[in-house]
Amino acid sequence: MAALKKEDRKIIFKDDGLSGATTKRPALLSCLKTLEHGPTLTVWKLDRPGRSLRDLMTMLDDLKQRGVKFRSVTEAIDTQTPTGRAMWQMIGVLAELERSLISERTRAGARDAQRRDV
Repeated sequence: MAALKKEDRKIIFKDDGLSGATTKRPALLSCLKTLEHGPTLTVWKLDRPGRSLRDLMTMLDDLKQRGVKFRSVTEAIDTQTPTGRAMWQMIGVLAELERSLISERTRAGARDAQRRDV
């Protein structure tokens, strides 16, 4: 929140306690509905709007068609440049990989706990 406030964002949307793995979050949906031609959607980190590469790509394409710019503070990505768009895609792949690894470790831990009757 501090980083976004430092960016002097006029409106900040926040979904408390909801995973970035889903795009069905009230504040995110409200944010995306309000965006029209001209503004920039600024996020603190690329994995905040979603962790699925497909969801991120769909969102970015929709924003581009509506004339909305996208910027990530942490990764210094600006989709107005070819390099920024390429970086956005690469980091999106890594965010999806990270989510898969977390899920895999969680399942392995649960199986191990069951095996130990914990």
